[in-house]
Amino acid sequence: MNHVISPRGESEEPVYRADFAMGEHSARHLRRILRLYLDGWGLAGVADAAELAFTELIANVVRHVPGRRCQTFIFRLPDGEGVRVEVADGCPEVPRAGEGDVLDEGGRGLVLVDAVTDKWGVEVRRDGGGKTVWFECLAAASGAGAGPVTPTARPAPRP
Repeated sequence: MNHVISPRGESEEPVYRADFAMGEHSARHLRRILRLYLDGWGLAGVADAAELAFTELIANVVRHVPGRRCQTFIFRLPDGEGVRVEVADGCPEVPRAGEGDVLDEGGRGLVLVDAVTDKWGVEVRRDGGGKTVWFECLAAASGAGAGPVTPTARPAPRP
């Protein structure tokens, strides 16, 4: 099921929500949707970073979540300061950044997410039945869409 959630009040922005099983081509389609929202919100300057991070989160679902089912959410942050993307699934296993050997073919997705986003983290459901992995890309201080953001300090990911 794919649909756009309508705003509930004047100050809230519409968000995109998708709920389905991910496949090999899902990331490509979701990147296009994300790009459309970012362009429409005047946040094209964060699109490359957001698309890369989104792709990595979807790849984690395809590789590690039984049944490959998840929900994706795209939110515009207040005052157009950036975008927040969330990928929620029913798998209780929490992803870890940077685990594995240097010669491993995988295991660097969250390292990339950390490198290209301003904030990211994992929120485990209280019932232990899954988690939400999220990231935020903030627009440049001189205005939305002014170019890629280079943060001065990166907070540690939330456990």
